[in-house]
Amino acid sequence: MADQINSLEELGEVAAEVVAAPVEILAMPEPVRDALGRSYATGKRKDAVARVWIKPGNGKVTVNGKEMEVYFARPVLQMILRQPFQVAGVAGEFDVVATVKGGGLSGQAGAVKHGISKALQIYEPSLRAALKAAGFLTRDSRVVERKKYGKRKARRSFQFSKR
Repeated sequence: MADQINSLEELGEVAAEVVAAPVEILAMPEPVRDALGRSYATGKRKDAVARVWIKPGNGKVTVNGKEMEVYFARPVLQMILRQPFQVAGVAGEFDVVATVKGGGLSGQAGAVKHGISKALQIYEPSLRAALKAAGFLTRDSRVVERKKYGKRKARRSFQFSKR
């Protein structure tokens, strides 16, 4: 191959070489499962951190030793936990065991959702595209803003008085 291409004929030769070169197809990553057939992932949201294990089953979700309906009593939080399965099209096919610490219930539900999404992707790499498109694999980095000195709260100033 010439260092510099000076004519259309040379360009055609270079293009033919490039087309003829073998293309390596990126292989799908191998599924990662432990000896019990489970996949593990950590999910985070606000101050909450969730450790999540998934395995094939009938859709039972256990959070901190309690059923999902007991731990997350609000229907909105239960819906948040079901979203990754619905997007991936595997609703009712996996059992989930999660331990979650820190934050409030909303943050904990988001952390478990993030952990479930990551664990599904690790268990079955072909589900990555659907989960990624829905934005479930991205950690929501929004956290509470810290209080600054000279301020009453993070941004609120003290009340001003002229007298």
